[in-house]
Amino acid sequence: MAFVDFQLKVDDISYWAKQYLEYDQGADEKAFEAARRIHGGDWSRSNLEVIVAWKSRRRIRLIADNSDSEIADALQLALIAKEPRSAFGVLMGLSGIAVPMASAILTAIDQEKYTIIDYRAVEALSVPEIDYSNLKFYLHHYLPACKRMARERNVDLRTFDRALWAWSEAKGKKGDIG
Repeated sequence: MAFVDFQLKVDDISYWAKQYLEYDQGADEKAFEAARRIHGGDWSRSNLEVIVAWKSRRRIRLIADNSDSEIADALQLALIAKEPRSAFGVLMGLSGIAVPMASAILTAIDQEKYTIIDYRAVEALSVPEIDYSNLKFYLHHYLPACKRMARERNVDLRTFDRALWAWSEAKGKKGDIG
């Protein structure tokens, strides 16, 4: 994949991150609490379902084909993986989990290391036509660019992600805002 020219459309990260929090109504905290339970050794389906619902309620039915032991193995292995590609690989081995959902699961588990990728985020970064389900794109282009842009704006990765999401959500409701 050639150079990707990310152009951040979000003008005020703090403003848009606050808009996300108004929309969120505590869903982040539920997902992060499930992630804390995962860190504590509770690799249950119910914790995975909380995180999956946080990203996309309609996707919960897609993980139903996985056994409880497959889910437990995947969560445990993702948690101890030394490399992001390994963490993604084990999660994507579950039925119904692709790069966007795996990025949400890993973000819930470690907000300092990962960020979510989806159509909203790539739209806010001026690359809406990119294949955001491509793991190589996520690991080699998107994640490093998001970390860099967040650092340049003196915000953490999760705040940066919230701003991207909220900006895109507002754009969808109000037409072109940026």
